[in-house]
Amino acid sequence: MKKIFSLVSLLFILNYTYAQNFSYGAITYDDYEFDRKKIDSNANAIVLREFGNAYIQIDDATGRPELFFEHHVKIKIYNKEGFKEANIVIPLYKDDNHEELIDELKASTFNYTDGKFVESVMDRKAIFSENRSKYTRLTKFTLPNLKEGSVIEYSYRLKSFRLFNFKTWEFQTDIPKLHSEYVALIPGIYNYNVTLRGFQKLTDQKAELSKECMRFSGVPIDCSKITYLMKNVPAFIEEDNMTAPSNFKSAIYFELSDVQLPSGVKNSYTKTWKDIDYDLSSHKEMGGQMKRKEVFKELLPTLIKDATDDLSKAKSIYNYVKKQIKWNNYYGIISEEGIKKSLEIRSGNVADVNLALIAALAAANLDAEAVILSTRENGTINKLYPVVSDFNYLVAKVNIGETSYLLDATEPLLPFGLLPLRCINDQGRVINLKKPSYWIDLKASQKNATSYVLNGKLTSEGKILGTLTTYTQGYAAFNKRKEILRHTSTDEFVEKLDERLPRVKIMAHEISGIDSVENSLVEKYEVEFTVTDGTNQNQFYFSPFFINMITKNPFNLNERNYPVDLGAASDERIIVNLALSDKFELLEKPKDMAIGLPNSGGKYLLKTNLDGETLTLNQILQFNNAIYQPEEYLSLKEFYSKIIQNQKSEFLLKKVTK
Repeated sequence: MKKIFSLVSLLFILNYTYAQNFSYGAITYDDYEFDRKKIDSNANAIVLREFGNAYIQIDDATGRPELFFEHHVKIKIYNKEGFKEANIVIPLYKDDNHEELIDELKASTFNYTDGKFVESVMDRKAIFSENRSKYTRLTKFTLPNLKEGSVIEYSYRLKSFRLFNFKTWEFQTDIPKLHSEYVALIPGIYNYNVTLRGFQKLTDQKAELSKECMRFSGVPIDCSKITYLMKNVPAFIEEDNMTAPSNFKSAIYFELSDVQLPSGVKNSYTKTWKDIDYDLSSHKEMGGQMKRKEVFKELLPTLIKDATDDLSKAKSIYNYVKKQIKWNNYYGIISEEGIKKSLEIRSGNVADVNLALIAALAAANLDAEAVILSTRENGTINKLYPVVSDFNYLVAKVNIGETSYLLDATEPLLPFGLLPLRCINDQGRVINLKKPSYWIDLKASQKNATSYVLNGKLTSEGKILGTLTTYTQGYAAFNKRKEILRHTSTDEFVEKLDERLPRVKIMAHEISGIDSVENSLVEKYEVEFTVTDGTNQNQFYFSPFFINMITKNPFNLNERNYPVDLGAASDERIIVNLALSDKFELLEKPKDMAIGLPNSGGKYLLKTNLDGETLTLNQILQFNNAIYQPEEYLSLKEFYSKIIQNQKSEFLLKKVTK
């Protein structure tokens, strides 16, 4: 999936044909009439041609090296669903001293009218900016005069201060591409590690030496000019249960290894873990905060006065930090406020919260460490060489006896030892102030567990009256608790729930364990279900799958080249006991099932029965793995298909005449 190579090896490939941009506005009849069946008959839009060019030059005003990136793309729109491809968003990054800028932006829509192409040029007033965060600004525009069959085209130049990652090029997006070409012009003093991610292969890759492409401190510098070409690139289709799409889309990534200045001085940017360990441990806002045990010196006796062992000490400290410092929704591995100030203002970023937790655990003489990681949406870590910027999150690790617990105090509704789902992403790096760092698997410590128990009676009017009790644990309980607390009261939550369930009337409720996050969340509802219209009381159909019925297969691709990542194993159980209003015989019923996934990956069990005047259903749906590999995808798809097909079946009950 990943290919890694250096620029030096690329220079052995000669006989290079000079790559160049295509002409803007040169729309042809072939563009307009392109048959999408040649690449994807279901495509709403197709990139006909795309060209990118990135290079480094010295800014005349500042004398600093700057990255310039030129992007030019031409897209065929087939229908209204494809209009969204005309909504362009370009992220621009900034810090306290620099910001990225765009110039030379132009955009046009071409429509074929009366035997000729008519160009609609985008008005500059259609361009606007939006501040997404402290460090990101979005430039947005929409191309004008869109019609089914339009061809759109736009180009721009980006000026950036961010040289470390050069400029990533995505060959693969959510629509197919006929031709995607990228030229990287890299001065010889810069040495980059280059990674090709994804499952699509390059159609061509060539390189040449470009003489004296820039001057540095008056010294002419030669450049490596490398062209990457990919043709007939399929759309990347996102499905549920996946980590960051960037992990799997075909793209070229760059990471700066070192800079060899003309003076002979070499600045290394790719470091060893020994270097990183020292940097982080000695960093005032990371290792320095981990050492601040004195902050908790006066608090600690009160916090752990009732603790009987190290585990109860750790739990008491964890619960204190969760309540004392509110997470401000910012990520990071470096403290922004410092743990002392965060405790005073009762707010901080991820690192503020969890570094405070680590310091407090250490103050109680517990073995506490930091774990830096990349969240699911941020992508996986490149483990071939350490790059600190790959990490965007920090959690705590406490070792008690032979057991280690991963802790994140940013979420008050999480139980001890369960990380938020956003953190369950391959591996993290454990940072210890006294020992070398090491990798640790990031796995959910609890499975998702939900049980539904319905005890009731089926009336002659076709209604089910009874008590539905739901028990949830793990992420299922965490998500439900969050949902409940978004409302002003449990009464409001139940009222909204009742509105969302048209066939169900909730007459009374009792919810316990909302604040007791170490225990199951228990919901008890007195309910009335309408399952038949009651017009034929002697013989009628009704479906027993009125609790969490599976109606849609989450897996619809013919092939999936990336894993199915559920985040955690899961277990769902449904038990229904219905007393009938009279004596019935069961003429038809859903087929009892016992099916499993390969390698004990999961199972589905269903058993229904009529015993006297009691109708019963017992159902178990288990997924024993958090992650299923691409080769297991079709088994998952078939597994769901069988369940969905069987749940279309119904009971047919016939009253027994005396």
